[in-house]
Amino acid sequence: MILYGVRRLALAVPLLLGMSVLIFALMRLVPGDPAVTVLGYKATPEGVAALRKAFHLDEPVAEQYLRWLGAAVRGDLGHDFRQNEPIGQMVLDRLPVTLELTALAALCTALIGVPLGLLAGGRRGGGADRAALAVGLIGVSIPDFWLGIMLILGLSLGLGLLPSGGWVPFAESPVENLVHLTLPSLTLAVSRAAVLGRLTRAAVLDTMHRSFVHYARAKGLGERAILFRHVLPNAAIPILTVLGLQVGYMLGGAIVVEMIFTLPGLGRLTLDAVVERNYPVVQSAVLVIGAMFMLVNLVTDVLYGALDPRTRPR
Repeated sequence: MILYGVRRLALAVPLLLGMSVLIFALMRLVPGDPAVTVLGYKATPEGVAALRKAFHLDEPVAEQYLRWLGAAVRGDLGHDFRQNEPIGQMVLDRLPVTLELTALAALCTALIGVPLGLLAGGRRGGGADRAALAVGLIGVSIPDFWLGIMLILGLSLGLGLLPSGGWVPFAESPVENLVHLTLPSLTLAVSRAAVLGRLTRAAVLDTMHRSFVHYARAKGLGERAILFRHVLPNAAIPILTVLGLQVGYMLGGAIVVEMIFTLPGLGRLTLDAVVERNYPVVQSAVLVIGAMFMLVNLVTDVLYGALDPRTRPR
């Protein structure tokens, strides 16, 4: 498994390189000049030219990319156009917010989606199955931005149960930290839980028709015992696959959620940088998010081997 992990990490290098080329090229296609954006109403032709030279924006695009890539390989992600701050430190300051939001959303996704799928798959064709399918369909159809706004209007502004936004570090107050992340986590988790629930139902139904389930019934085991002791462990591989993919999608979905709930995370940093044409920040943030996505996939593959020895690489 160690050798397999090393091989997967080696394969991630060309993927990250391709991602860096793509995001670098796309940012150059966005209309607007970052030098003009930074100077604002004070922009003059001389000032814009001087700032473009300071940012190396007057160089050919290929030369700009090689300069940035060479520095990134050495661990230097450059400096922010706006405040001239080290981008590496900016990313490290905001990364814990996004990681905690994603982790809590993944936990909510599993706690909602897996029981929903088990309930539907264990009672196929019944009222619980139809209700679970309806809930799943509604959940898949709800966009994150709309759900976030509705939760703020209902649970925060309407009932006053939870804060509508803001951030409290976990080290400062664990309780307040979790309270402030409740609505963002639910917003990020609902649609992913609906997807996971539908997949769990399909995996459970597929496993229910296998011979070892019929054998367990012949031995006199109850349906609950069969479902949790035999069906769920054998349906875990596809469930884990989808959950791993959903965690990766949450890293991207965090951009919208962090803006709605004013969380100082990596997603909000990325969106602000896009609006400001802050090329180095966008490139670095997207590269970090892509690396985390690949890391999640690697961890998922390793967990396959732990759950099912037949999937272990030889």
